[in-house]
Amino acid sequence: MKNFRQFRIIAEPFNPDLISGLLWNFEITGIQELEDSILVFVGDSSDISYDIINKFFFTLKAQNLIESFKIEEQFIKSKNWNKEWEKNLSIIEITKNLVIKPSFKEYVSKENQVVITIDPKMSFGTGMHETTKLILTLLEEYAHSKQKVLDVGSGTAILSIAAIKLGAQQVLAIDNDEWCYINGNENVKKNKVSDKVEVLNSEIQNISETKFELILANINKSVLLSIKEELARRLINNGLLIISGVLLQDENQMKQSFEELHFKILRTKQLNEWIALVLQKQSP
Repeated sequence: MKNFRQFRIIAEPFNPDLISGLLWNFEITGIQELEDSILVFVGDSSDISYDIINKFFFTLKAQNLIESFKIEEQFIKSKNWNKEWEKNLSIIEITKNLVIKPSFKEYVSKENQVVITIDPKMSFGTGMHETTKLILTLLEEYAHSKQKVLDVGSGTAILSIAAIKLGAQQVLAIDNDEWCYINGNENVKKNKVSDKVEVLNSEIQNISETKFELILANINKSVLLSIKEELARRLINNGLLIISGVLLQDENQMKQSFEELHFKILRTKQLNEWIALVLQKQSP
């Protein structure tokens, strides 16, 4: 039985969407949002420590994203993770035509609705977080039938599945986390799109495919900036890149970084503290 370390985090003001979204940037096993706090689970072999989490929250405080915080650490035995994530999942109507549901809840779809079944377990991408909602909403507008799509940092594969159900032709979903690879494949099978979505446990620099018409990347700012050249290299001229995982305060930095690579900013969409950008690759 695998044991875990649990960090209980209380922050003021309490913004679980912001905090959870940022914490997924670390090598953590899972997150559970409570009424007044967040539980973060870390495998006992992970390098993530109390000091690292504490330093991270001091940074948030220095950036005026929070005013105060408290962290409590304890060691716990392995949990029944299925029961843990089921506690917090519900049916989510992203738009009037796009619905996300867990497999254990019934939903009668309306005419022309696209319904996606996602069981996230310990992976990121339930449709609840702002960054996922932003890209899903944009996909309704930008996905079309002839696209070859790359989903970078695919997590549950929610964006890959949505792209196919909204009309894309083929998707390659990549994530460097083995659990996301496993969970992503499970969700792809649940949605009966295995013939159109390939999930790989890989970094972007290790894939051989190029010439994508659309690339999706819902990952944090530092990773986006570190792989921006790889993203550009794998996108066709006039192809589209949709990114999120970016805070409003980092909007100008992100736009400038991609404009330097000959990207044109087509759209900026905001939801609370988060933004998503639609960029188009231009010829040098």
